[in-house]
Amino acid sequence: MLVYPSAIDLSSDHLRHLAGRPAAHRRELGTRWRRITPGRQALLVLAHLRCGDTYAHLAVGFGIGIATVYRYVREAMELLAALAPSLAQVMRTASRLAFVILDGALLPIDRIAADTPYYSGKRKRHGMNVQVLTDPFGRVLWASPALPGSTHDLTYGIVDAVAAAGLKCWADKAYQGAGRPVRVPFRGRRLKRWQSRHNSSHAKIRCLGEQAMATLKGWRLLRKLRCGTNRITDVVKAVLVLHHATA
Repeated sequence: MLVYPSAIDLSSDHLRHLAGRPAAHRRELGTRWRRITPGRQALLVLAHLRCGDTYAHLAVGFGIGIATVYRYVREAMELLAALAPSLAQVMRTASRLAFVILDGALLPIDRIAADTPYYSGKRKRHGMNVQVLTDPFGRVLWASPALPGSTHDLTYGIVDAVAAAGLKCWADKAYQGAGRPVRVPFRGRRLKRWQSRHNSSHAKIRCLGEQAMATLKGWRLLRKLRCGTNRITDVVKAVLVLHHATA
């Protein structure tokens, strides 16, 4: 087995923020001893999330068993996910903003053709659908629970929450028919000049949401998820919490 040093393109703030959660959890449980310290556990989880390292690679690198890696990663994910803001909390905070940007993404997963609910006809692949809200500056505010790829973007209840908060929302053509709070571009090839100008200005605003989505996908685990579909929501929430920790 060949071993080489590597690096994670994150700051020490991420490590300290994450290490504090397992340390506090161990004190609550009264744990006396574990194979690795909270700091090493945090480093292990960051390598998994940011670099997409597999359990087998992490087990070799940290000198522990694969089952132990799995337990440490799952524990940290659940602790972080519990800190993620709810949609209601975000709406109370966002009510002071001029508008929000709504965008969706399909997180690829390993599935076969028979797994129809996970197949997105729009993107022609299997995955989990996640909706993301960002502020006017492109900062991520909230990420929805991950649902099968065939789920329509309008089924998350986000539009109702935005309307109740009195917010304006910019979104792409997938949200046609969402109602008055959601502003979408005009569809069609033969648009009038003023409609084309509207679409251009709309795209400039909406691109900030796409940039935020690209920032989240900088966490390489989200580019190809191999865990069970019932755990993907916790993965997304954990990434969101770590993103907010140093934003």
